[in-house]
Amino acid sequence: MSGQQGYVQRPLDALGKATNSPVLIKLKGDREFRGILKSFDLHMNLVLNDAEELEKGEVTRRLGTVLIRGDNIVYISP
Repeated sequence: MSGQQGYVQRPLDALGKATNSPVLIKLKGDREFRGILKSFDLHMNLVLNDAEELEKGEVTRRLGTVLIRGDNIVYISP
């Protein structure tokens, strides 16, 4: 851990840095969404712009602006 010893990044700080950037969201039930992270709250509810639903890495639907409930999120990847 040389160079980053003692460094801890909180999840909400990481989301703040990802705002206005493309993200990939994996939800319970193996659903995936991709879009531009516009905002989030303390419960990790997210608003995505230009959102697309993915299945096996391929776009199945273009949705526009969506709200994703935080307790359904498995992971968020920048």
